[in-house]
This record gives sequence, C-alpha cells and structure tokens, in this order.
Amino acid sequence: TNYINMASTSKPRSEMTLEELSKIEDEEFSTGPLSVLTQSVKNNTQVLINCRNNKKLLGRVKAFDRHCNMVLENVKEMWTEVPRTGKGKKGKAVNKDKFISKMFLRGDSVILVLRNPLATAAGK
Repeated sequence: TNYINMASTSKPRSEMTLEELSKIEDEEFSTGPLSVLTQSVKNNTQVLINCRNNKKLLGRVKAFDRHCNMVLENVKEMWTEVPRTGKGKKGKAVNKDKFISKMFLRGDSVILVLRNPLATAAGK
C-alpha cells in the first residue's frame, strides 16, 4: 500500500479523484500539524491558541476544518492591558481574562495552537 500512496501523492491534486483527496486529507489530519486539533477533539483536551489580536484562548475544540476555523467550548480568553495614568504615562501591565462558553474562531486569526502545556506536564 505504501507504493500506492507514493504514486498518488506524485499526481497533482487537480487530477486526483475525490476518494484520493479524502484519503490524503484524513492522513494529514491524523499525522500532520492538524493532528493537534484532531487529538483535542477525540480526547476532549484543552488547547492554547495564540491569536493575531494579542489574545490567548484556552479551551476545548469541538470541531475544526483545514483552515483552522474552530468551534470551541469553555474558553478562557486572556490578554494584558497597560492602563494610562493621568499624565500620559503608562501604568503597570494588568492581566485580564474572560470566560466564553461557546465560540466560533475564524482560522485567519490563529497564529499558533498548542496542547495545554499544564496537562502535558502532568502526564495527561
């Protein structure tokens, strides 16, 4: 079967059948970079997502697609704000967070997706 896989990948995607494309996509989802999201959906584990708006999201992935569009649950959104004092000086940075029970995240705002570092360290 490896020979068949190698032969099908040498063919341009435009010439592949829907079945061949589906097989390649399934393989990429289970072994490629998107496997982090696949495992999160299967095991209901948390991921940490770094977004383009300088916010971090810690939550569980319910569904995703190849563009990294995601449906997330039990999300904690985290960011820092630097308040300005009365004389235009910057104050001390303050960590802020917000809980969101269900959210759709558009993939073009995603920079990085990590498995929950604390759960990985604990051996879960």
